[in-house]
Amino acid sequence: MTDLLIVDDEATFARNASQYLERYGFATRIAGSAEEALAALRETPFDVVLLDYRLPGMDGLQAIGAVLECCPHAAVVMLTGHGSIQLAIDAIKLGARDLLTKPVSLPALRDKLIEVGATRASAPVPARPHRVTGYAALLGASEAMRRMGDKLRKAVAIDNGRDEFPLPPILIVGETGTGKELVARACHFESARRAGPFIEINCAALPEQLLESELFGYEKGAFTDARNAKTGLLEAADGGTLFLDEIGEMALALQAKILKVIEERRFRRLGAVREQTVNLRIVAATNQDLDALVASGRFRADLLFRLRVIELPLPPLRERQNDVLLLADHFLGEFAHRYRRPALSWGADARAALVRHSWPGNVRELRNLVEQCVLMSDGDCIQAADLPLVRRPLPAGEESGSRIEAMERELLRSALEKTAGNVSRAARELGISRDTLRYRLEKYGLDGSTPPKTD
Repeated sequence: MTDLLIVDDEATFARNASQYLERYGFATRIAGSAEEALAALRETPFDVVLLDYRLPGMDGLQAIGAVLECCPHAAVVMLTGHGSIQLAIDAIKLGARDLLTKPVSLPALRDKLIEVGATRASAPVPARPHRVTGYAALLGASEAMRRMGDKLRKAVAIDNGRDEFPLPPILIVGETGTGKELVARACHFESARRAGPFIEINCAALPEQLLESELFGYEKGAFTDARNAKTGLLEAADGGTLFLDEIGEMALALQAKILKVIEERRFRRLGAVREQTVNLRIVAATNQDLDALVASGRFRADLLFRLRVIELPLPPLRERQNDVLLLADHFLGEFAHRYRRPALSWGADARAALVRHSWPGNVRELRNLVEQCVLMSDGDCIQAADLPLVRRPLPAGEESGSRIEAMERELLRSALEKTAGNVSRAARELGISRDTLRYRLEKYGLDGSTPPKTD
């Protein structure tokens, strides 16, 4: 494994490069400035340092000597959007092993870093990824997860990695913490484009104008601060997958542009005259009710219809009771290994408490809870008293949940009776997708083929 320090103040590029390179055996850390990088190097010796030229404070050239002083055996690779022969000469003189010019594709960056790392006697060429991705990362034996997995495999199978026709996007829906990012990664890493880049961006994390420039890039002079051309994430994802997380937060004007990319595989940089073509697949995710957003005028109906060609609903953990202990055991093994506590186990009362809990934070809540238990428990057997469960008692006790379920069941029955058992029409009446309705019918043991009888 090669320890890599990425020093770049472009947070989106650094994060995507880090996640991509970890698949190929790099253990990565990100620093946003040379000063932050030097502090990291004083703590940890890195094999390779990827150093951007333009940084806040000390620039990349000034930092090379300081980096090598902290870590003499590190291989420094300079990364710059202002490539010139003189800059390359200066960087090499100061001790850099190589210089790469932005924009650079992630596969090209990977190949260069592997090559540079291999020249170091102590740095073997990374052979295989150490991060679990794809289907193996999607743990669960429940019926809900099995159905989702079947749909996922069908969605992946139609992608041959080539650009013969625009691929239908994949929409992943589910509550916060259900594992939407893991499913998005499986869509990529199990497909024919697995060797290409997996680029992700959270649409809720950036304001509209910044999100647009991050996605589409821009030409020099496109706006006041555009001193140099910038490659957008659409270009960076060429040959791979672009994951748009929290797509429900995307502004309407930008939604129209994304729809064009989905339909035509073409886009234009900000300030550019000519359009570019890309070969990529778009995967989107949301925890919001997109139908409600359409009704309120905050989401385009045509984009929703296109996204919904392949929809993967992720069930909340409270509806996956059979998976709770499976996940808890997996996380216990993971964190026990990480924190060197290999003999940990669950007590019988702890296992019962885990199953009883409603898990409002879903799998993420369970994972964080297990990590806390591993860090804070004193003995080798974790008991119910050791579980930091957040208890949210309902006003009328557990019966409140039963009444809500009864009301939902009656609403489903009413919709099916009204539409003579037609599931598609019933879904439209309720304002939900057909797949969501099917899932609810199976949950309550209702048969959508014929109108159920009321009690």
